[in-house]
Amino acid sequence: MIHTIAVAGAGTMGGGIAQTFAQAGHDVLLYDESAAAIDRARRAIEKSLAKFVEKGEISDDERDAALACLRPAATVGQLVTADFFIEAIVESENAKRGLLKSVDTLLRPTVILASNTSSIAISTLAAATGRPDRVVGMHFMNPVPLMPLVEIVRGAATSDETVATTVMLCQALGKTPVESADRPGFIANRVLMPMINEAVHALAEGVAPAESIDTVMKLGMRHPMGPLALADLIGLDVCVAIMDVMAAGLGDRKYAPAALLREKVAAGELGRKSGKGFYEYQN
Repeated sequence: MIHTIAVAGAGTMGGGIAQTFAQAGHDVLLYDESAAAIDRARRAIEKSLAKFVEKGEISDDERDAALACLRPAATVGQLVTADFFIEAIVESENAKRGLLKSVDTLLRPTVILASNTSSIAISTLAAATGRPDRVVGMHFMNPVPLMPLVEIVRGAATSDETVATTVMLCQALGKTPVESADRPGFIANRVLMPMINEAVHALAEGVAPAESIDTVMKLGMRHPMGPLALADLIGLDVCVAIMDVMAAGLGDRKYAPAALLREKVAAGELGRKSGKGFYEYQN
């Protein structure tokens, strides 16, 4: 039975994943090397739950119960009681492989190791462990507490049992799991990132200002958010990392990040999390 969930990475995605499992009644161990990151995640979760209460979607008691399910973990060793592990750290193959190798020697052999990677091959990550049959992609969408989709990615060695267990866990969260082949970008980013990149190219070439590009996609294509605003939400650094993985993995330069996108990342303009990207924000 899966009761305790370990989430590694207390950024936007890790915090959202932790909140979602806590709201579903799971004990959640939220691990990050940075105590400050865990504190920020806790505050963000409290703020998110308060909005749910304000909207009448959950009660005060349900909010308090969810918060009571959250426990910080300062070291990987504190994750030893986990029944299911999800990593949501930086989108770096080396970092993810290193973490998975560490937890592989720590957690029980039956525990599934899931990765929230948005583009890196699951087979590559699984090769860093001694349990490749129990490694799976579990790609949540941002913001996790609101978005119903989870991409389930089967690596070359991922077992049917692992996929079935992960699918059932998603469904228990009220999410809709969709299985993808283990290809760079999977489904969501294979389609989304070229659209964002083309919007950046259009902006750089003076086709229209950011607001006009986003308005066309919202009003003309019924998208809830324009591609440039969405890139700011995702994080421009994350977009670049995903596109680099896709360009290398698919062997096609059409997936390479636009020059303007790289320039903004180099300048520290990462989107909402830095206060400035294609738009400016009050943090």
